[in-house]
Amino acid sequence: MNAIETDHLTKFYGQTRAVHDLSLEINNEIFGLLGPNGSGKTTTVLMLTTLLAPTSGTGSVCGYDILKEGDKVRKKISYVPQEMAVDIKLTGRENVDFFAKLYGVRDRKNRVKEVLEVMELSDRADDRVGTYSGGMRRRLELAQALVHEPEVLFLDEPTIGLDVAARKKIWDHIIALKKNGMTIFVTTHYMDEADHSCDRVGIISKGTLAVVDSPANLKSNLMKDVITARIEGEFHDPNLEGVTFIGKVDDEISFMAENGSEALPLLAHSLSVSGVKVHALSLHEPTLDDVFLQAVGTVEEPGAFDFNRFRLMLRRRK
Repeated sequence: MNAIETDHLTKFYGQTRAVHDLSLEINNEIFGLLGPNGSGKTTTVLMLTTLLAPTSGTGSVCGYDILKEGDKVRKKISYVPQEMAVDIKLTGRENVDFFAKLYGVRDRKNRVKEVLEVMELSDRADDRVGTYSGGMRRRLELAQALVHEPEVLFLDEPTIGLDVAARKKIWDHIIALKKNGMTIFVTTHYMDEADHSCDRVGIISKGTLAVVDSPANLKSNLMKDVITARIEGEFHDPNLEGVTFIGKVDDEISFMAENGSEALPLLAHSLSVSGVKVHALSLHEPTLDDVFLQAVGTVEEPGAFDFNRFRLMLRRRK
């Protein structure tokens, strides 16, 4: 039995399709769902946590149907939303104890103490949360979510707005939870986090899942090298052999190349003769940012990507 399963899960808001035909199997891993704003990430989480009913399709968490057995699902999970969900007028200990009461946790005092220790908040447990930093408040939310010992943890943008050090500390705790057997479903805009910390990622755009695999496999399935150019002027794809346009973000364009060192001067020349002013060129191995850009298209034209073509391209390069 998988911790999370979906089969053709779909959600419409009126005539707007938010999630389409989503099929996933997730178990004892950190699974990252990536996508631009409005792609269907939060809607997916809300359906899996029983807070939103799907329009069609099915889903289960810990073997329980998300639509028919919502009460049983909710006993097995915890959900930390994007917005901070702590009471700044209470102490850290009081916040966690409140959640322990809601969940009917036995030996509440010791369990609250335990999760505060795990989240490295013991020394500030009796201070008002209004005095906590953003990173501490996020760790307190994790303590609240863990107090009843859930089997599956859903995290929606858990590190948004935090500094680098706070982000790293949050992910250290997430990874430790997974090592202890917990299944974690996370959404994030930070590609570096997903690349370094997720066992697998799914990339979604306009509600449609483009691809699911480990970050390493997704990167290796692209061409060998990536060329990025910072330009000025109207850009047209030079259509060079062995060079594939990935996408454009602001004044930067990216290409995949079978042989980057050979393609770099050819691409620079082609762009220059077309009237485009090239301010900088760089060559690097594929990153998850490149995979993401290939999957969702450009910022100026979101969703302009042909998902079937992308899947076919990945299969051919395995």
